[in-house]
Order: sequence, then C-alpha cells, then structure tokens
Amino acid sequence: MENRTEKKLVEMTKKNGGLAWKFVSPGTAGVPDRIVLLPDGKVGFVELKDRGKKPRLIQTWRMEQLVQLGFKTYVVDGEEQIEKVLREIGGEKP
Repeated sequence: MENRTEKKLVEMTKKNGGLAWKFVSPGTAGVPDRIVLLPDGKVGFVELKDRGKKPRLIQTWRMEQLVQLGFKTYVVDGEEQIEKVLREIGGEKP
C-alpha cells in the first residue's frame, strides 16, 4: 500500500510541474521519505505510511525539526490525501 501511495505522489507531483525525490540522508535516521519540489520554490517533506500507521518517534522528531525551520511536513497514509498535500505545499488554501 505504501509503495502504491508513494508512486501516486511522484506521478501527481510531476503532473503539477514538480519533482518528488526520494530523500535519503546517510547518517541521519528518521528523515521523511520524499522531498516535494514545486514551481516557484515551494518545498515540502512527505513521510509515507501504510494505512493507519504512525511515524516512529525518530521520524516525528525529524519532522518537528523541519517544521521549526519553517518547512511544511506531512504524513500521508492514503492516496486520497495527496492532492490536498500538493495544494498546501504549492501555497493554496486547503
């Protein structure tokens, strides 16, 4: 399920003129799965989970670090959430 949601995130981001790169940071545990880059310098981080699953403590902590730096972060556990997340990253009101 998580893989299908991740694939859909990548596809929908591309359709919106952006990139959804796999975010890997060697030596730093708990970083979100994807960094979403949209036109006009819009950036957000997305942690993908299977339906109903929650981030691990280290993942929550890393996302909080990003929020404190002013970045938008999201936990997505279903394809139906992707459109809203992309709108928010792009600066549109939900």
